[in-house]
Amino acid sequence: MIKLENITVRIAGRTLIENLSLTLNEGHRYGLVGRNGTGKSTFFKVLLKTLHADAGQLEIPARIRIGHVAQEAPSGPTTPLEAVMAADQERLELMKRLEDGHEPELMADIYDRLIAIDAFTAESRASEILAGLGFSQAMQKEPLSTFSGGWRMRVSLASLLFSNPDWLLLDEPTNHLDLEASIWLEDYLKNYPKSLLIISHDRHLLNSVCDRILFLHGEKIQSYGGNFDTFEKTWTAQQESLKAQHVKQEAQRKHMQDFVNRFRAKASKAKQAQSRIKALEKMQSLPDIVRDPEVRFDFPEPEKLSPPLIVLDHVNVGYTPDTSILKGLSQRIDEEDRIALLGANGNGKSTFAKLIAGRLAAQKGEICRSGKLKVGYFAQHQVEEFNMESTPFEHVLWKSSNLSPTAARSHLARFGLAGVKADVKVKNLSGGEKARLNLTLICLDKPHILILDEPTNHLDMDSRQALMVALNDFKGAVILITHDWDLLSGTMDRLWLVANQKVEPFEGDLEDYRRMILKGEDKSPRPQKQKQSKDIDPSLKKVAYEAKLRMEALTTSLQKVMEELDNPTLYTHHAEALTELVKQQHQLEKELALAEEAWLIAEEEVEKVLS
Repeated sequence: MIKLENITVRIAGRTLIENLSLTLNEGHRYGLVGRNGTGKSTFFKVLLKTLHADAGQLEIPARIRIGHVAQEAPSGPTTPLEAVMAADQERLELMKRLEDGHEPELMADIYDRLIAIDAFTAESRASEILAGLGFSQAMQKEPLSTFSGGWRMRVSLASLLFSNPDWLLLDEPTNHLDLEASIWLEDYLKNYPKSLLIISHDRHLLNSVCDRILFLHGEKIQSYGGNFDTFEKTWTAQQESLKAQHVKQEAQRKHMQDFVNRFRAKASKAKQAQSRIKALEKMQSLPDIVRDPEVRFDFPEPEKLSPPLIVLDHVNVGYTPDTSILKGLSQRIDEEDRIALLGANGNGKSTFAKLIAGRLAAQKGEICRSGKLKVGYFAQHQVEEFNMESTPFEHVLWKSSNLSPTAARSHLARFGLAGVKADVKVKNLSGGEKARLNLTLICLDKPHILILDEPTNHLDMDSRQALMVALNDFKGAVILITHDWDLLSGTMDRLWLVANQKVEPFEGDLEDYRRMILKGEDKSPRPQKQKQSKDIDPSLKKVAYEAKLRMEALTTSLQKVMEELDNPTLYTHHAEALTELVKQQHQLEKELALAEEAWLIAEEEVEKVLS
């Protein structure tokens, strides 16, 4: 057990934790929550003894090993697999003693201990953890110096998990992960056999993993049984009860004060008045009601455009002329589409996003964009392009010089940067406030499509909830890349899987995708499936192929008719042509529905053979 008694912590003269007494029992999985800036990471530093409390006592038994992710990501010629295996110092020391052979009388004991800590399966266990966090077998053997900072932070996390400490301390562990690695980590932590303490704004992670919630606010930490949803219900009920108590006490106080005011001067009532004065003085103060500032995002409504917004026709895209990351893209995006891009890091999700945003040109094929189309593209790296010495207000005026100062501040207020926040230098803004500025800037042009690549990193839980509400209210299309399960499930209705250089609809829901990830299914073609496909009747494959070609041809024809129907002169001067086009539209729609049905039946037959 870890025990804190009367702990007080001050940073730069500001009290973050005051007179805190708390016991953390072994075997629990705690989630530490609270608004940004309340001191959650500071509390971790106290437990790790990298920061000493200004007052109070911390008791951690000597036998307890506390583990956390190192601040510095590993680098150099060492491979990820070697770095992870090196995290188990006891295993390394025992193996060295075994190889030295200087203690023959202890060989049996050393062997027993190595067996007890599962030392002889170390490499397979380390490899399994790395694989879960997104490292292929080839990546596990490459030098760390070839990886980005985000991937090296994954190695730090893998090393921590492999070391299997008695207490696992994780501060926003999913921030450097994609959805696939987050799903794996969540499952791993649910089954972690020891004790766990997580700082996170990820509601889904807190609900799935934690059995107790520690709520840091008002310089105190309160402990609640259950997951985050249970805590939230309990906390809300407590606040409602407290409001009722405040109302009741205020009425009681007013009634007593009125009596005192009326009868203090009357001799016959002086005794009773004095009694009430004493009662008022002794009346116990109730805790303050917590009134967190409301967080609100407000995406502007875009100008109406005729569908489709974008059509891709057999497009290839990549970063160098001779190499394509994605091939044969044939997608259509319409107003109010809600599309989530699934697929492991490196498969091309961001490449697809940049293609739609116009940041990458097609190497092959055609892209048809609506003439007045505006796309807002949010990527985390854009924060690095800010002028750190300038303010959000100045950034807005640089981006849209025609705006009045009042309009510029109004835009910032739509994303929670009202008042003094608009005039704070960017370097002094929190990560979440920089993300809000990023959203403000991409929405100045009232985009028809929002492309959001990991928008929730650095956003607290209230901001994530506000983003979810705003996306559901937005009248344009959204393409979302995120590891935030709640944001995905609460806003998106179409799932596109980016894998094998393709972008294709995922047949299933998010839970199906979770099961696929946890089963460790490879998204690349498998030898046995290729072998099985040889057994399919060629005529069946031909039917499916021809149905698909028929669908594509009908879709193209229908698109041309719809473009002709967009001509306003048809409706005033060409009644006969309009009638003919409407007939063609209805006929093509019927034929397309029949072709789709034929294709689905043929595909189902093919899948039956493969299964």
